[in-house]
Amino acid sequence: MLSDLTLPELREYRPEVAEPADFDEFWASELTAARAEPAEPSFAPAVTGVRHAEVFDVTFPGYGGEPVRAWLLVPRQLAPQPALVVEYIGYGGGRGNPFDWLTWSCAGHLHMIMDTRGQGSSWRASDTPDPGDSGAPSTPGFMTRGIAGPRGYYYTRLFVDAARATDAARRHPAAAGLPLVTTGSSQGGGLSIAAAHLGDGVAACLPDVPFLAHPRRAVDVVDTKPYSELSEYCRVHAGQVDQVFATLSYVDVVNHGKRATAPALFSAGLSDMVTPPSTIFAAFNHYAGPKDIAVFPFSGHEGGETTHFLAQLDFVAGLAGGA
Repeated sequence: MLSDLTLPELREYRPEVAEPADFDEFWASELTAARAEPAEPSFAPAVTGVRHAEVFDVTFPGYGGEPVRAWLLVPRQLAPQPALVVEYIGYGGGRGNPFDWLTWSCAGHLHMIMDTRGQGSSWRASDTPDPGDSGAPSTPGFMTRGIAGPRGYYYTRLFVDAARATDAARRHPAAAGLPLVTTGSSQGGGLSIAAAHLGDGVAACLPDVPFLAHPRRAVDVVDTKPYSELSEYCRVHAGQVDQVFATLSYVDVVNHGKRATAPALFSAGLSDMVTPPSTIFAAFNHYAGPKDIAVFPFSGHEGGETTHFLAQLDFVAGLAGGA
């Protein structure tokens, strides 16, 4: 069932979204500090049962130079127009096992899957801790960890990791000359937009039902997790509401999408009760680069599933040139 605005209303929905005056300065400073770390990514051959691709256990420097894990799958037979696809994971999940991530490499594209610091115990395992967590009081989950300010906020660290993942992926010899594509579903979709802005030379962005868009709207529309973590925190800490949403404005992917120029293919399910369609369309309608959106009227947070993945393959096949 339709859970939000009607489709004609969504296509016109372009809300004003809070944007910090120092947004660009803040992210430039964070990225400069992260890229000043001297560590290089490592690509260790992984012993797996995967036969169609070489698999590498990747470690790269993320926020503060802290080690972030990833998998890289390099197919033995490339697509006619191969790409380097960097994928980010949905809320609560981690990189798991290489067998969990076969689609892109089966289609002939290099595929790196970034682990998510501190997450990975809800539905898929992780190998990356979050040493930057201050331990300040927060609701269960990740949305309010360090929410008192952007420099200590959990998602600041994760956004920097996402940008550094694009740097790391390019360092593998097999990636030379390939266009780099960021993608992911839900939280991963939000990270793909952030990386399209904060990473260098991203050729395309494929945000699937993206999370972290217009959170102020989200808490007015749904009471489901993860956004309900914000509502719970604001109920208990009523005097901190303004600061909560001021911090979130630095990671609101509407603001990152305004600065992203790579071609993008979004998706939205009109019955989505996790990432409300209006928040997705807020990000889509503000996105600065060439864009399209696949709308699934009878889908929820699962989006378009395999149907949409096939559309993503066609989108990537149409990319011209390299990165």
